[in-house]
Amino acid sequence: MKQLLYIAIIFVFGACQKVIDIDLNNAAKKYVIEGVVTDDVNGVSVKISQTMDFNEDNTFEGVSGATVTITADNATEYELQETATAGVYTTTGFKGRVGHSYSMYVQIGTDTFTAVSTMPREVHFDSLALVDRVVFGETRRVPAVYYTDPEGKGNSYHFVEWHNGVQESTIFVRNDENTDGKSLSIQLVSFSSDSDDDDKQIKAGDTVSVEMQCIDPVVYKYWYSLDAGATGEGQSATPANPVTNITGGALGYFSAHSVQTRTIVAE
Repeated sequence: MKQLLYIAIIFVFGACQKVIDIDLNNAAKKYVIEGVVTDDVNGVSVKISQTMDFNEDNTFEGVSGATVTITADNATEYELQETATAGVYTTTGFKGRVGHSYSMYVQIGTDTFTAVSTMPREVHFDSLALVDRVVFGETRRVPAVYYTDPEGKGNSYHFVEWHNGVQESTIFVRNDENTDGKSLSIQLVSFSSDSDDDDKQIKAGDTVSVEMQCIDPVVYKYWYSLDAGATGEGQSATPANPVTNITGGALGYFSAHSVQTRTIVAE
């Protein structure tokens, strides 16, 4: 669908208006695949959806009928089954292992998508605390994660925060390029921390959980590029899709990672 965007441009010498016609024709849809293998029991999941047009509602519509398999170290193959939620595929009795590689295969009609990820060594999640932090002039309580990065570069981390059971949308991703071998305290300053909505702030009695994922460097590039695009920190003048490790033309990622979760109740 084509829409007209009118932008009024006021010039120094006279009040002139210029009509700028921006073409928002529907783009060809792409599949979006989000696959994970974790070291939790039944920690395997592949979620398949499609991109949406500019004027469509931003709701998840899963893609049913796909063939999805996970292969461990090019040997044992596990076929995933679609759950009651359309587009979500899982299997039972599968637990990923640190140091092992996993391959994902997805077939949707005549389209085939593949990816490989190796689960890196687990770095211990020492503790979780809540600390006061001044965010744009307001004092907010934010989670702080504590861990010690082992010597030897190449470690990457992705943190996921929940506040009273609701997942925070902010992307928290780090690597050890400048922190190799150091004991670290990482404060997770989220979009909610800057919100004027008091319900989004951490208050006494609230429960905060943080999951620490040790991810491989390729998956780090995905989260880093996705975060840069979401916050406008990318250097390109033209917005670009996040870097993916999936071949075949799909968007998204496939990640084999360990998971550790810490929970704290605010006082």
